Amino acid sequence: MSEEANLLLLLGALVVGYLLGSIPFGVIFTRMAGLGDIRNVGSGNIGATNVLRTGRKGLAAATLVGDALKGTAAVLLARYWNPDLMTIAALGAFIGHLFPVWLGFKGGKGVATFIGILIGLKPIAALAFVAIWLVVAFASRYSSLSALIASAATPVVLWLLDEPRMAGIAILLVALLWWKHSENIKRLLAGTEGKIGQKG
Repeated sequence: MSEEANLLLLLGALVVGYLLGSIPFGVIFTRMAGLGDIRNVGSGNIGATNVLRTGRKGLAAATLVGDALKGTAAVLLARYWNPDLMTIAALGAFIGHLFPVWLGFKGGKGVATFIGILIGLKPIAALAFVAIWLVVAFASRYSSLSALIASAATPVVLWLLDEPRMAGIAILLVALLWWKHSENIKRLLAGTEGKIGQKG
């Protein structure tokens, strides 16, 4: 295959992944439920945590599943097309969620989509993420801290699973995820971050 054809395949995987990742399930589901624009609620984020602030647990769960599965779908579609394209499709899906073209490039923080991508790439790494998240959440009651630590551990987990290419792309995804959580990090350091189950 020529270099031009390879470049087109890579670009195609990136674009398809991006389009899948940019589907704003939180916005879609809350509008369908007659709740208006989720971006006008709470933190203004389009993810499941903010959807939960509407008081509709079912919608929040649906958003969580949708945001995760779009990452999984992007990776599995790439695997069917050409396994070498999986990590590129994963990157596209993650960028699509963080910066969806339909919403002026203002998207979510990426935790659910990150997990969905891991399900597609290496399910055992997704299980490790969830296990670490649960342990940290139980110990600290900080959802954001749990996501930050679990995500930071992911490249190490993938490396130990002998998946250096996946570990490499995970480092980039983790950097983006941490950047999107910069305000949470500031609040954690200041001791003002809200805890799981905390009201107000």
